[in-house]
Amino acid sequence: MSALVVVLVCLPFLMAIVACVVPIDVTRHLTIVVGVTTFALSIGLIPGVTHSSVTAGGLIRVDSLSVVFLLAVTFLYATTAIFVRGYLPLDPSAAGRVYGRRFYAGLNLFCWSLVIVPLVNGLALLWIAIEITTVVSALLVAIDDTEGASEAAWKYILIASLGLGIALFATIMMYYAGTSVLGSSYNLSYPTLLASAAHFHPDVVRFAFVLAVLGYGTKMGLFPVHTWLPDAHSEAPTPVSALLSGALLAVSFYAILRFFQIAVRTLGPTFPRDVFLIFGVATLLLATLYLLSQRDMKRMLAYSSVEHMGILAIGMSFSAPIAVVGVLLQVMAHAAAKGTAFFGVGSVVRKFGSKDMSKIRGGVGVLPWSGPMLILSVLALSAMPPFGIFRSEFLIVYGGLREPRDTVAAILVVLVTLAFFGLSWFTTQTMLSPSVPPVEGSPEAQVVKGEVSNWIVVSMAVGLLALLLLGVHPPSQLSHLLDRAAYELRAAR
Repeated sequence: MSALVVVLVCLPFLMAIVACVVPIDVTRHLTIVVGVTTFALSIGLIPGVTHSSVTAGGLIRVDSLSVVFLLAVTFLYATTAIFVRGYLPLDPSAAGRVYGRRFYAGLNLFCWSLVIVPLVNGLALLWIAIEITTVVSALLVAIDDTEGASEAAWKYILIASLGLGIALFATIMMYYAGTSVLGSSYNLSYPTLLASAAHFHPDVVRFAFVLAVLGYGTKMGLFPVHTWLPDAHSEAPTPVSALLSGALLAVSFYAILRFFQIAVRTLGPTFPRDVFLIFGVATLLLATLYLLSQRDMKRMLAYSSVEHMGILAIGMSFSAPIAVVGVLLQVMAHAAAKGTAFFGVGSVVRKFGSKDMSKIRGGVGVLPWSGPMLILSVLALSAMPPFGIFRSEFLIVYGGLREPRDTVAAILVVLVTLAFFGLSWFTTQTMLSPSVPPVEGSPEAQVVKGEVSNWIVVSMAVGLLALLLLGVHPPSQLSHLLDRAAYELRAAR
């Protein structure tokens, strides 16, 4: 198992180096191979972590919670690599080759940084890994070198850096909380902290946890520090938007959960769950209101991501273990659904040449495969059966109804229903409404029926199959993994 972890850590990084030197045609196919391989390696870790953790030296440690997030990240890595193969046009000029190499090197480096976040052992290494994701993803947001992309990248860097500064302070305060038990010099590895957390100073841990939620919540997209997210998602290349939404937000949530594990052992469950509840309800309410008024396709999916982050936070505020299982399943289902939706939007934007939903009509008629699959992915994001998000949100709501916070569960259902109306407007207006006869010579007159690329169709089909699997009958090993991860979060306490 340790060998699998080492390969998992090294492979995407080596691919980023290879992308700088080999021909772009080779890079495109190698990236797919590496993406699929990392996902297969993540699956291979499941049997080992359902009983104990796997370590590789003192810096790497993998447990059930790690693998849940690792599966989400590596699945999106694999499907994004397939999508990019059909989405990214190859300019034969020297400038085009340079752009292609930079893009693929950045893409693989970004995926490597996302992979190592759940693998590192300790709060300090966790902060460093999250910081690496910020630097690499900001460069990818700005890679097209447009005015909007540069502005979005700078906004992202400024807000994320502020948040990570707060997260660093949270890490320092958690270290300080342990000095009374572990002495003035010790490492911040998870086993060390969890073994002694019951004896940490409660007020210091309470302060550190709030700082962690606010700091890492900046990268997760929690209210009120979410403002970078719609701009970055809208202006970044579509493959980068998919990774930002489905993977980056998830690993930021993972960082908060590591602080949650410690806080629960020190403070008990009440205070950490109250913090999650406050941030979650505020985030979900804001996202729902914005979803009802969006006209930019990618911004709408960005606010959908904010909505789902609010749902995750609310789910963690419930004490029932089944709600925590639902939260962890939601992480994986959201990665698959949001990646698939962005892939479909990328196909639509390529075909119609616009992200403005008022200018796009008859999408299903123009895109016979990716159009219907985009509708299905939006329905999946709206928690419609039989997809995975329906199953995960059902578990969350069921867990909420089993405790005194049943009012919160009712609010959750109402807000998710309102968000569905916002997403369904997009579906009906852009994809299902009849196309308007174009004026001769206009850009719309040049739209030809047919898919942009079969690679895009394949990437979307894989995502939808994964959503069906998660919704209808998750594999037994995956169910055991989710139960074990929920136990590690002390969901039963």
